[in-house]
Amino acid sequence: MRLWNEFAKGIFRENPVFVGLLGLCPSLAVTTSMPQAVGMGAAATFVLLCSNLLISLFKGLIPPGVRIPVYIVIIAAFVTVVKLVMEAWLPELKESLGIFLPLIVVNCIILGRAEAFASRNGPVLSAADGLGMGLGFTAALMAIAAAREILGAGAFFGVPLFDGASDYAQSLMIMAPGGFLTIGLLLGLAAHIRHSRAARGRRRP
Repeated sequence: MRLWNEFAKGIFRENPVFVGLLGLCPSLAVTTSMPQAVGMGAAATFVLLCSNLLISLFKGLIPPGVRIPVYIVIIAAFVTVVKLVMEAWLPELKESLGIFLPLIVVNCIILGRAEAFASRNGPVLSAADGLGMGLGFTAALMAIAAAREILGAGAFFGVPLFDGASDYAQSLMIMAPGGFLTIGLLLGLAAHIRHSRAARGRRRP
């Protein structure tokens, strides 16, 4: 049960974007299309899972005074793996993600989970935590990107929704203001859902 809770919390209860308000910079920058959102989410999930697992395995060997630099080195190693794989197999996606791919190294979600969870728990729970947080981050990026791409380009995963859909598209949505607007509305919706659930819980006998 605890293993499931550690996994599920990152997707729902403690979603890093909609609850923790973490990773907002890439959430704004790479959500103009679904392929970019999925690519960034998959890359971050891989790094979260692998870095959490490795840090948990070697936490007893890392001196407290240098733990943050060591965490960054570990995270950077996995980011390099992702970058090399994308260069070989998905060069267009790598180019579209731009600087935000290497910036995963200092992503506050990944560093935060390393410090707050992986350094204090076993490898199995840490892996579940990393996978859940990564999937929660991916789900948030996809929700934002779906709204922006459909409204801003009249397409989904680059495929037009119908003939002439681009004529009805609002290009503002794939610009920076559209990103802020979309995230703000989704944050409000997430907060409403949390408050509604809490209120129902308080009314139960």
